[in-house]
Amino acid sequence: MKEEKFEQPGQAPLPFMEMFEGFRAELDEHHDRRERIIKASRDITAASKKIIFTLQRVRTLGQSVPPFVVKGNAQYWEIIEKQYQHIAADVQGLNAFRYPQITGGNQEFMEALSFHHYLETQTLISYDDAKARVASMSGDTGAVLLTPEDYILGIFDMVGELMRFSITAMATNGKLPAGKPKKEVRSAKKEESEDQGADKMDVDEQTPAATPAEEPRNVLSDLRALRLQLEIFEPGGGKFGADVKKKADVMRECVDKVEKALYQLTVRGTERPKGWVPDVREERRPELESY
Repeated sequence: MKEEKFEQPGQAPLPFMEMFEGFRAELDEHHDRRERIIKASRDITAASKKIIFTLQRVRTLGQSVPPFVVKGNAQYWEIIEKQYQHIAADVQGLNAFRYPQITGGNQEFMEALSFHHYLETQTLISYDDAKARVASMSGDTGAVLLTPEDYILGIFDMVGELMRFSITAMATNGKLPAGKPKKEVRSAKKEESEDQGADKMDVDEQTPAATPAEEPRNVLSDLRALRLQLEIFEPGGGKFGADVKKKADVMRECVDKVEKALYQLTVRGTERPKGWVPDVREERRPELESY
Protein backbone atom coordinates (compact mmCIF):
# COMPACT_ATOMS: atom_id res chain seq x y z
CA MET A 1 0.00 0.00 0.00
CA LYS A 2 1.39 3.37 -1.06
CA GLU A 3 2.11 5.76 1.81
CA GLU A 4 0.05 8.91 2.00
CA LYS A 5 1.94 12.16 1.73
CA PHE A 6 1.00 15.31 3.56
CA GLU A 7 1.97 17.57 0.68
CA GLN A 8 0.11 17.88 -2.60
CA PRO A 9 1.83 16.90 -5.84
CA GLY A 10 4.08 19.68 -7.03
CA GLN A 11 4.34 21.33 -3.59
CA ALA A 12 7.45 21.65 -1.50
CA PRO A 13 7.67 19.33 1.54
CA LEU A 14 5.95 20.74 4.60
CA PRO A 15 8.37 21.72 7.38
CA PHE A 16 6.59 19.53 9.99
CA MET A 17 6.08 16.48 7.77
CA GLU A 18 9.18 14.67 9.02
CA MET A 19 8.14 15.23 12.63
CA PHE A 20 4.63 13.80 12.08
CA GLU A 21 6.01 10.83 10.19
CA GLY A 22 8.19 10.13 13.24
CA PHE A 23 5.08 10.25 15.44
CA ARG A 24 3.33 7.82 13.13
CA ALA A 25 6.25 5.38 13.22
CA GLU A 26 6.41 5.58 17.02
CA LEU A 27 2.66 4.92 17.38
CA ASP A 28 2.82 1.99 14.97
CA GLU A 29 5.69 0.53 16.98
CA HIS A 30 3.74 1.06 20.22
CA HIS A 31 0.65 -0.75 18.91
CA ASP A 32 2.72 -3.64 17.53
CA ARG A 33 4.52 -3.98 20.85
CA ARG A 34 1.23 -3.90 22.74
CA GLU A 35 -0.26 -6.64 20.57
CA ARG A 36 2.79 -8.84 21.10
CA ILE A 37 2.49 -8.45 24.87
CA ILE A 38 -1.25 -9.19 24.84
CA LYS A 39 -0.69 -12.37 22.82
CA ALA A 40 2.19 -13.46 25.06
CA SER A 41 0.11 -12.85 28.18
CA ARG A 42 -2.71 -15.00 26.80
CA ASP A 43 -0.33 -17.82 25.91
CA ILE A 44 1.32 -17.68 29.34
CA THR A 45 -2.12 -17.76 30.98
CA ALA A 46 -3.23 -20.77 28.93
CA ALA A 47 -0.02 -22.72 29.59
CA SER A 48 -0.16 -21.91 33.32
CA LYS A 49 -3.72 -23.22 33.55
CA LYS A 50 -2.67 -26.48 31.94
CA ILE A 51 0.17 -26.80 34.45
CA ILE A 52 -2.35 -26.36 37.27
CA PHE A 53 -4.69 -28.97 35.77
CA THR A 54 -1.88 -31.52 35.80
CA LEU A 55 -0.77 -30.59 39.32
CA GLN A 56 -4.30 -31.23 40.57
CA ARG A 57 -3.68 -34.94 39.87
CA VAL A 58 -1.01 -35.04 42.58
CA ARG A 59 -2.08 -36.71 45.86
CA THR A 60 1.06 -36.30 47.97
CA LEU A 61 2.53 -33.35 49.82
CA GLY A 62 6.07 -32.36 50.73
CA GLN A 63 7.85 -34.45 48.09
CA SER A 64 8.76 -34.21 44.43
CA VAL A 65 5.85 -34.35 42.04
CA PRO A 66 5.43 -37.67 40.19
CA PRO A 67 7.33 -38.21 36.91
CA PHE A 68 4.12 -38.11 34.84
CA VAL A 69 3.51 -34.56 36.10
CA VAL A 70 7.05 -33.47 35.27
CA LYS A 71 6.80 -34.98 31.80
CA GLY A 72 3.31 -33.62 31.12
CA ASN A 73 4.12 -30.07 32.21
CA ALA A 74 7.55 -29.79 30.56
CA GLN A 75 6.07 -28.52 27.30
CA TYR A 76 4.02 -25.85 29.10
CA TRP A 77 7.01 -24.52 31.04
CA GLU A 78 8.83 -24.27 27.71
CA ILE A 79 5.93 -22.31 26.19
CA ILE A 80 5.99 -19.86 29.09
CA GLU A 81 9.75 -19.43 28.82
CA LYS A 82 9.50 -18.87 25.07
CA GLN A 83 6.82 -16.20 25.50
CA TYR A 84 8.77 -14.36 28.19
CA GLN A 85 11.84 -14.33 25.97
CA HIS A 86 9.72 -13.11 23.04
CA ILE A 87 8.58 -9.96 24.87
CA ALA A 88 11.56 -9.36 27.16
CA ALA A 89 12.95 -6.62 24.92
CA ASP A 90 9.53 -4.93 24.77
CA VAL A 91 9.18 -4.42 28.54
CA GLN A 92 12.52 -2.91 29.49
CA GLY A 93 12.94 0.45 31.18
CA LEU A 94 9.82 2.60 31.31
CA ASN A 95 8.00 0.09 29.10
CA ALA A 96 7.88 -2.28 32.07
CA PHE A 97 5.15 -0.03 33.52
CA ARG A 98 3.70 1.19 30.24
CA TYR A 99 2.11 -2.15 29.29
CA PRO A 100 -0.05 -3.57 32.09
CA GLN A 101 -1.39 -6.18 29.66
CA ILE A 102 1.27 -8.64 30.89
CA THR A 103 -0.16 -8.63 34.42
CA GLY A 104 -2.78 -11.31 33.64
CA GLY A 105 -0.14 -13.74 32.45
CA ASN A 106 2.14 -12.92 35.38
CA GLN A 107 -0.60 -13.61 37.93
CA GLU A 108 -1.56 -16.93 36.37
CA PHE A 109 2.08 -17.98 36.14
CA MET A 110 2.54 -16.98 39.78
CA GLU A 111 -0.44 -19.15 40.71
CA ALA A 112 1.00 -22.19 38.90
CA LEU A 113 4.54 -21.62 40.21
CA SER A 114 3.48 -21.18 43.84
CA PHE A 115 1.16 -24.21 43.67
CA HIS A 116 3.94 -26.39 42.27
CA HIS A 117 6.39 -25.09 44.87
CA TYR A 118 3.96 -25.77 47.74
CA LEU A 119 3.24 -29.34 46.64
CA GLU A 120 6.94 -30.15 46.63
CA THR A 121 8.15 -28.23 49.70
CA GLN A 122 4.98 -27.41 51.68
CA THR A 123 6.24 -23.83 51.86
CA LEU A 124 5.27 -20.57 50.20
CA ILE A 125 7.65 -19.37 47.52
CA SER A 126 9.09 -15.96 48.31
CA TYR A 127 8.72 -12.91 46.10
CA ASP A 128 12.47 -12.76 45.47
CA ASP A 129 12.56 -16.40 44.34
CA ALA A 130 9.53 -15.95 42.09
CA LYS A 131 11.00 -12.77 40.59
CA ALA A 132 14.29 -14.56 39.97
CA ARG A 133 12.45 -17.45 38.28
CA VAL A 134 10.77 -15.06 35.83
CA ALA A 135 14.10 -13.33 35.21
CA SER A 136 15.80 -16.65 34.46
CA MET A 137 13.09 -17.47 31.91
CA SER A 138 13.39 -14.08 30.19
CA GLY A 139 16.71 -14.75 28.46
CA ASP A 140 19.66 -12.46 27.94
CA THR A 141 17.69 -9.47 26.62
CA GLY A 142 16.53 -8.45 30.09
CA ALA A 143 14.21 -9.61 32.83
CA VAL A 144 10.45 -9.34 32.57
CA LEU A 145 9.32 -7.55 35.71
CA LEU A 146 7.17 -9.48 38.20
CA THR A 147 5.63 -6.76 40.34
CA PRO A 148 4.79 -7.30 44.04
CA GLU A 149 1.14 -6.74 43.11
CA ASP A 150 1.15 -9.61 40.61
CA TYR A 151 2.90 -11.82 43.17
CA ILE A 152 0.32 -11.15 45.89
CA LEU A 153 -2.70 -11.54 43.60
CA GLY A 154 -1.26 -14.81 42.30
CA ILE A 155 -0.92 -16.09 45.88
CA PHE A 156 -4.57 -15.23 46.51
CA ASP A 157 -5.55 -17.32 43.49
CA MET A 158 -3.32 -20.19 44.65
CA VAL A 159 -5.52 -20.56 47.75
CA GLY A 160 -8.35 -21.68 45.48
CA GLU A 161 -6.14 -24.38 44.00
CA LEU A 162 -5.20 -25.61 47.47
CA MET A 163 -8.91 -25.84 48.28
CA ARG A 164 -9.57 -27.99 45.21
CA PHE A 165 -6.48 -30.10 45.95
CA SER A 166 -7.62 -30.69 49.54
CA ILE A 167 -11.19 -31.65 48.73
CA THR A 168 -10.17 -33.94 45.88
CA ALA A 169 -7.63 -35.69 48.12
CA MET A 170 -10.22 -36.14 50.88
CA ALA A 171 -12.67 -37.63 48.40
CA THR A 172 -10.01 -39.93 46.94
CA ASN A 173 -7.96 -40.97 49.99
CA GLY A 174 -10.41 -40.26 52.81
CA LYS A 175 -8.01 -37.92 54.64
CA LEU A 176 -6.62 -34.42 54.49
CA PRO A 177 -3.19 -34.16 52.81
CA ALA A 178 -0.33 -33.62 55.24
CA GLY A 179 3.45 -33.58 55.09
CA LYS A 180 5.77 -36.28 56.30
CA PRO A 181 6.18 -36.59 60.10
CA LYS A 182 9.56 -35.49 61.38
CA LYS A 183 11.78 -38.21 62.78
CA GLU A 184 12.21 -38.66 66.51
CA VAL A 185 15.11 -36.60 67.85
CA ARG A 186 17.43 -38.73 69.99
CA SER A 187 19.73 -37.11 72.53
CA ALA A 188 23.50 -37.52 72.26
CA LYS A 189 23.78 -38.78 75.84
CA LYS A 190 21.23 -41.52 75.25
CA GLU A 191 23.00 -42.72 72.11
CA GLU A 192 26.35 -42.75 73.97
CA SER A 193 24.84 -44.77 76.80
CA GLU A 194 23.42 -47.32 74.39
CA ASP A 195 26.76 -47.65 72.58
CA GLN A 196 28.65 -48.43 75.80
CA GLY A 197 26.37 -51.37 76.57
CA ALA A 198 23.87 -52.30 79.20
CA ASP A 199 26.48 -53.33 81.84
CA LYS A 200 27.53 -49.74 82.50
CA MET A 201 27.15 -48.64 86.12
CA ASP A 202 24.16 -46.49 86.81
CA VAL A 203 24.95 -42.92 87.73
CA ASP A 204 22.92 -40.12 89.22
CA GLU A 205 23.04 -38.12 85.98
CA GLN A 206 19.68 -38.21 84.25
CA THR A 207 19.62 -38.88 80.56
CA PRO A 208 17.02 -36.78 78.75
CA ALA A 209 14.46 -38.78 76.88
CA ALA A 210 14.12 -38.62 73.14
CA THR A 211 12.01 -35.75 71.84
CA PRO A 212 8.72 -37.10 70.46
CA ALA A 213 8.10 -36.84 66.75
CA GLU A 214 6.42 -33.60 65.72
CA GLU A 215 3.01 -33.83 64.12
CA PRO A 216 3.20 -32.92 60.43
CA ARG A 217 1.36 -29.87 59.18
CA ASN A 218 -1.63 -30.45 56.95
CA VAL A 219 -3.06 -28.29 54.18
CA LEU A 220 -5.73 -26.78 56.43
CA SER A 221 -3.21 -25.54 59.00
CA ASP A 222 -1.19 -23.98 56.18
CA LEU A 223 -4.31 -22.38 54.71
CA ARG A 224 -5.22 -20.90 58.07
CA ALA A 225 -1.73 -19.47 58.50
CA LEU A 226 -1.81 -18.03 55.00
CA ARG A 227 -5.27 -16.55 55.59
CA LEU A 228 -4.02 -14.84 58.74
CA GLN A 229 -1.10 -13.23 56.93
CA LEU A 230 -3.19 -12.12 53.95
CA GLU A 231 -5.89 -10.63 56.17
CA ILE A 232 -3.44 -8.34 57.98
CA PHE A 233 -2.07 -7.11 54.65
CA GLU A 234 -2.98 -3.49 53.90
CA PRO A 235 -3.05 -2.94 50.12
CA GLY A 236 -4.15 0.69 50.12
CA GLY A 237 -6.52 2.16 47.57
CA GLY A 238 -6.77 2.11 43.81
CA LYS A 239 -7.33 -0.84 41.51
CA PHE A 240 -4.91 -3.06 43.42
CA GLY A 241 -6.78 -2.46 46.67
CA ALA A 242 -10.09 -3.31 45.01
CA ASP A 243 -8.64 -6.51 43.53
CA VAL A 244 -7.25 -7.57 46.90
CA LYS A 245 -10.61 -6.97 48.59
CA LYS A 246 -12.43 -9.16 46.06
CA LYS A 247 -9.87 -11.95 46.18
CA ALA A 248 -9.73 -11.82 49.99
CA ASP A 249 -13.46 -12.59 50.17
CA VAL A 250 -12.99 -15.59 47.88
CA MET A 251 -9.92 -16.68 49.86
CA ARG A 252 -11.93 -16.79 53.11
CA GLU A 253 -14.65 -18.84 51.42
CA CYS A 254 -12.06 -21.33 50.13
CA VAL A 255 -10.61 -21.89 53.61
CA ASP A 256 -14.12 -22.24 55.06
CA LYS A 257 -14.96 -24.90 52.48
CA VAL A 258 -11.93 -26.99 53.46
CA GLU A 259 -12.86 -26.66 57.13
CA LYS A 260 -16.45 -27.76 56.50
CA ALA A 261 -15.34 -30.63 54.27
CA LEU A 262 -12.94 -31.89 56.93
CA TYR A 263 -15.67 -31.59 59.55
CA GLN A 264 -18.04 -33.68 57.46
CA LEU A 265 -15.32 -36.24 56.80
CA THR A 266 -14.38 -36.49 60.49
CA VAL A 267 -17.87 -36.58 61.98
CA ARG A 268 -19.79 -38.47 59.34
CA GLY A 269 -16.98 -40.08 57.39
CA THR A 270 -17.67 -43.64 58.52
CA GLU A 271 -21.24 -43.39 57.26
CA ARG A 272 -20.24 -42.35 53.77
CA PRO A 273 -19.88 -44.80 50.89
CA LYS A 274 -16.57 -45.22 49.10
CA GLY A 275 -15.90 -42.46 46.62
CA TRP A 276 -18.04 -39.93 48.51
CA VAL A 277 -17.27 -36.30 47.70
CA PRO A 278 -17.68 -33.64 50.43
CA ASP A 279 -20.77 -31.47 49.97
CA VAL A 280 -19.02 -28.27 48.98
CA ARG A 281 -20.73 -26.16 46.37
CA GLU A 282 -18.33 -23.81 44.73
CA GLU A 283 -19.96 -20.66 43.37
CA ARG A 284 -18.16 -19.20 40.41
CA ARG A 285 -17.49 -15.51 40.76
CA PRO A 286 -16.28 -13.01 38.17
CA GLU A 287 -13.02 -12.52 40.06
CA LEU A 288 -12.19 -16.22 39.88
CA GLU A 289 -10.75 -17.60 36.68
CA SER A 290 -13.19 -19.99 35.10
CA TYR A 291 -11.69 -23.26 33.90
